[in-house]
Amino acid sequence: MRKFPRANLATRRHDTEFKPSSPLINIMETAMTIAHPPLPYAQDALEPHISADTLATHHGKHHKAYVDKVNAAIEGTELADKPLEEIVHHAEGAGNKGLFNNAAQSWNHAFYWESLSPAKTEPKGDLLAAIERDFGSLDALKKKLKETAVNHFASGWAWLVSRDGTLSVTDTHDAGTELTAGIKPLVVIDVWEHAYYIDRKNLRPAYVDAVVDELLNWDFAAENFAREATWTYPA
Repeated sequence: MRKFPRANLATRRHDTEFKPSSPLINIMETAMTIAHPPLPYAQDALEPHISADTLATHHGKHHKAYVDKVNAAIEGTELADKPLEEIVHHAEGAGNKGLFNNAAQSWNHAFYWESLSPAKTEPKGDLLAAIERDFGSLDALKKKLKETAVNHFASGWAWLVSRDGTLSVTDTHDAGTELTAGIKPLVVIDVWEHAYYIDRKNLRPAYVDAVVDELLNWDFAAENFAREATWTYPA
């Protein structure tokens, strides 16, 4: 049997000794921050409905800026190691509008990315049954979603939500989020101009039609409908 030389344990201990300036220490010190999660699909996966250019700006710049501002605001505070959901609730309760806006926008955007799918999906099972019970048909729900998203004045969000199993369509203004409303969001449509202006200028209805008819992730909606708790932001 081939023999291997014994490792010099003293040398190994010396080689792995942590020093104050060690990069590993720096990583550990900054690990407890809110993440900027990657898109759940390729940047060009939603084309031709939403371009890679739009996602590069919307996800890579707008969403990241919200996350960066949250991390700057909570650094060195009791919120520094808290999940984003707790930060959103705390900021709203404390009347901290700046922190709420950036934290809620961070959460809303991550939920929005999951609400879109490159592969066309359709509701089925319990979700479809609830849609037909509460709206009459899937077409009626889609019409309601489109009307709510298109007619929302200025910036905001259009939501499909569940309250104790009953479905409804709602909208929130600016950074408003259904996360804090005591109801369960299923999917959301971003109607801030930065969601569609690069591709469609001011033609919000064309963007909304594309999202509702081609991109809404009904599998994600079904998962949210079935889960007991609200979806949580990726750590």
